[in-house]
Amino acid sequence: MSAKTTRDHIVEAANQLFYHQGYEHTSFSHIADAVQISRGNFYYHFKSKDEILDAVIDARLANTRKMLEQWEAEGDSPEDRIRSFIHILIVNRNPIKRYGCPVGTLCTELAKLNHASKTEANRLFTLFRTWLRRQFTLLGHKSDADALAMHLLARSQGVATLANAFHDEKFIRQEVKQMCDWLESYTKGAECDGK
Repeated sequence: MSAKTTRDHIVEAANQLFYHQGYEHTSFSHIADAVQISRGNFYYHFKSKDEILDAVIDARLANTRKMLEQWEAEGDSPEDRIRSFIHILIVNRNPIKRYGCPVGTLCTELAKLNHASKTEANRLFTLFRTWLRRQFTLLGHKSDADALAMHLLARSQGVATLANAFHDEKFIRQEVKQMCDWLESYTKGAECDGK
């Protein structure tokens, strides 16, 4: 496996800065400083902040696909895999409390800016929606699989937004437990807790 390139480091730094500060409030200088490269070297790799944004979205899409593939490989059943989605709120609770959901915050910001990349960023939600729909179909809920997927996506986004607003870990755990109980009502004997 090859070492990360300068371009990879730029994309990683931009990804973190866009998440922590927002796309609009992140400049070339912020990213160049984070990577510790000159602006000339920076411009060799990216000519505009929009090019960096596109690369960040591509990286997030690739990372999300890998995560979903891992959940597929590790989950013995559709309910196990859906539980992995729900538990992402616990796994990422500290950054969520501080910055919100990385997908939701980026999509919301780009929509407010009416940015040309907003449709591409929304593909992140579409990946989750399609994947969840497939899991609910496998659970035997084909006719309402998309509605169930959208409900779970909406609920998780609401939890992330309020967790960010109130910085309340107890709230996150309580909501994760309720989502798992809701999932169990669509399965038989599934176990889920807020750990």
